[in-house]
Amino acid sequence: MRNSYHFVGIGGIGMSSIAQVLREQGHTVSGSDRNYDRQITPHVFTKLMSKGISLHPQNGSGVSENTNFIVVSSAIEKDNPDIAKATTLGKKIIKRAELLAEMVNSKYGIAIGGSNGKTTVSSMVGYVLDHAGLFPTIIVGGCIKNYTDDLTLGNAKTGKSDIITIEADESDGSIVFYKPRISVITNISKDHESIENLSKMFETFSQNTQDTLIINADCPHLKVIPFKNKHVVTFGLNTSATLCANNIIHEQFRTTFTVDGQMFKIPLPGDYNVSNALAAIAVARHLNISDKNIALALNQFMGVQRRMDIIGEVDGIKVIDDYAHNPKKVTAVINGIKHGCKRVISVFQPHGYRPTIFMQKEFVDAFISVLSPHDILFMPEIFYAGGTANKSISSADLVNSIKQGGKNAFFVEKRDDIIPMIKKEARAGDCIVVMGARDNTLTEFCQKIVNSLKGKSHT
Repeated sequence: MRNSYHFVGIGGIGMSSIAQVLREQGHTVSGSDRNYDRQITPHVFTKLMSKGISLHPQNGSGVSENTNFIVVSSAIEKDNPDIAKATTLGKKIIKRAELLAEMVNSKYGIAIGGSNGKTTVSSMVGYVLDHAGLFPTIIVGGCIKNYTDDLTLGNAKTGKSDIITIEADESDGSIVFYKPRISVITNISKDHESIENLSKMFETFSQNTQDTLIINADCPHLKVIPFKNKHVVTFGLNTSATLCANNIIHEQFRTTFTVDGQMFKIPLPGDYNVSNALAAIAVARHLNISDKNIALALNQFMGVQRRMDIIGEVDGIKVIDDYAHNPKKVTAVINGIKHGCKRVISVFQPHGYRPTIFMQKEFVDAFISVLSPHDILFMPEIFYAGGTANKSISSADLVNSIKQGGKNAFFVEKRDDIIPMIKKEARAGDCIVVMGARDNTLTEFCQKIVNSLKGKSHT
């Protein structure tokens, strides 16, 4: 049965992926987005339109009597004009997570969840399975570079088989809706919710898993959850795991390791990406893909946009774009970059007032612990995505505490004002990393940094 879907906020990375798959399956798909109205990130919307998705101003005009379903994310306000129009017409409004759960639960679902790493792992899994000829449908929260071109975002791929691999989000509690055949839990760390609440969610997620549960043996918070699945596979960097990495060799933006004598190479830095690869290997092995074919696919995996994404290099200075938005991920990214890098210059843009208040201490502790004496941190004001918010905190509060910890930290209210400061400071051997979530213009900001560095002599 063919349906008509209208996505409110279709430009979001999670919304656009589902929209593309539904369109490729033959459904009628339309959407609206505030960024489309503001002409922000126009390339995203150009690519969606190239797939046959119609776009409308977010004023209710995209919703009609012919629309069967209105799809919304948790970020959409109730007074949104599209929602108001849908309510007036009596149309069914469904959450993105509910729609995705329906798609997963009716197929051979593979769901990857966790506080950190789920985008990279789900992308790796999708690519390895696709490379092996299993033709999965892939829905992830990032753009896989192997699938990205002038007309394709790369965050979705419609397959021919019954297999669907997805990134399962825990930020709004929706992870409990999924009932996959295989599930992966990468780790648990304080992010949108407390450790206690997250542990309860992931316990339910594990209980809903029909076949195999794959978990990170190195995560202390996962060790205390009473998993009761029939088949549990563990992965990690310690010898107690079912799947363990050995002989890890870190190079600049490339890592080599072995598993059971098979060598694997990934074009990504850091122990955390070794852990991500182990999770993907575990899934692929369960589906009877040979280690040789897995290794070949992982070596060809180009990574995900905004996940340790090298935007450019000028005179020995690399500029890197990353989605890191919680304390653990910030620590992992900076530590990963340090392999082969003389100094790290970080730009961290906190997203949302509530998350920043919730994790204030953890952010401060993370930067104090990971920054070397010669590293530099710049922090613009908190990114505000809309909605009601308690604005009683500023990035300046975090910076002041980090400075008290003896680190080179600077609050610069307007983000673009950081660029000339970086241009003046950067020198050969530095890695500049821009970190932050939700703000689709951060990649453009990275490109501005690259452009500013061109023509400068660095010694």
